[in-house]
Amino acid sequence: MSDEVSKWSTLLKEAIDLISSFVVGKREEIKLMLATLVAGGHVLIEGPPGAGKTLTCKALAKVVGGDYRRVQGNPDILPSDIVGFYIHTLNGSKTFVKGPIFTNILQVDDLNRIPTRAQSALLQAMAEYQVSVEGDTYHVERPFHVFATIIPPEIEVGVFKVVLGLIDRFWVVVPTEYVGRDSELEIVGRSDELYLTSVEGLKSLITPKELRSLQDSLGGLIYVDQRIVNYITEIVVSLRKHKDVLYGPSHRGSIYLYRLSKAHALIEGRDYVIPDDVKFLSKYVLPHRIMLRPEAVGKTALDVVNEVLNSVSVPKE
Repeated sequence: MSDEVSKWSTLLKEAIDLISSFVVGKREEIKLMLATLVAGGHVLIEGPPGAGKTLTCKALAKVVGGDYRRVQGNPDILPSDIVGFYIHTLNGSKTFVKGPIFTNILQVDDLNRIPTRAQSALLQAMAEYQVSVEGDTYHVERPFHVFATIIPPEIEVGVFKVVLGLIDRFWVVVPTEYVGRDSELEIVGRSDELYLTSVEGLKSLITPKELRSLQDSLGGLIYVDQRIVNYITEIVVSLRKHKDVLYGPSHRGSIYLYRLSKAHALIEGRDYVIPDDVKFLSKYVLPHRIMLRPEAVGKTALDVVNEVLNSVSVPKE
C-alpha cells in the first residue's frame, strides 16, 4: 500500500469517526456517503421524518469543507430558485444573480416535494457541471455534489414523482431508518451535550481543492483487476436480463459501481478492489435504476439485486 493511500484512508476514517460522534447510529450511511463524495458523485437519502437525513448531510458537508448551500423543497419552487435569474434594467442591460446551485455541496431537502420542472433544473448541473439561463451557459465549479433527501411516498401524500433522468444521476440511494435501541439510549443519554453542540463546531478535515485532487487521482491510486471488471459487468447485464425486470440499470450503474468500489477500497485502506466492495455497494447503486414488471408482485428491486448477487460467480483470488 502506497503512502498516499495510507494517508487518505486514515483521514477518511477520521472523518467518519468525527461525523459518527455527532450523528449517532448512522456510521454505515456516513461511510457510504463519504465514499460517494470521494468517487465524485451525488447522494439521495430516503427515510421517514426525523431519521437524521438532514443532520447527516449537514455534518458531512461541514467536515468535508467548502461552500455549502441548502434548498428546502416545497411545491412553489421554480427553476430560477435553484439556478438563478437575470435582473433586467430599463436601459437593456442585465445582471445574473446566481442561485444556490453554485456551491460545492448543495443540500436539497424533500426533493419529491419539488415540482418536476424545478427538479429538472438540477439535472444539467449534475450531468454537465453547467447550467443554462436564458440561452447563456454558466459553469459550476468542481467539486460539486448534490445531497438530496426524500420522504417515501407511502409515508407522505401529495409528493411529486422524481423524474427518471434525475434519479439515474444519483450514484447511490441511501435508505435510512430510525436508530436501534442502543443508539437511541446513547442519544437520550447525550441529549444535553448534543443540544449544545452545533454542526458549525465540527472541524473541517478536507478542503475542496484536496477533494477534487483526490477524485482526479482515484483512478491511479486504486487497482481494479479485470476479473472485478467482468464481475461488475456480469451483475449489471444479468439484471437487465432478469425475468422480473422491465428496464435494467443504465451504463451509469456500471460506471458508478466501478468508481465507488475504488473509493470504498480506499476508505478500507486497500489499494485494490475486492468482490466484497462490489457486493456491498451493488445494493445501493443498482436498485433505484431498475423498473420491475407489473407481474413481479411482492418483489422489490433490492430483492432482484440480491438474487443476481447470489447467482453470479464471485471472482476467486
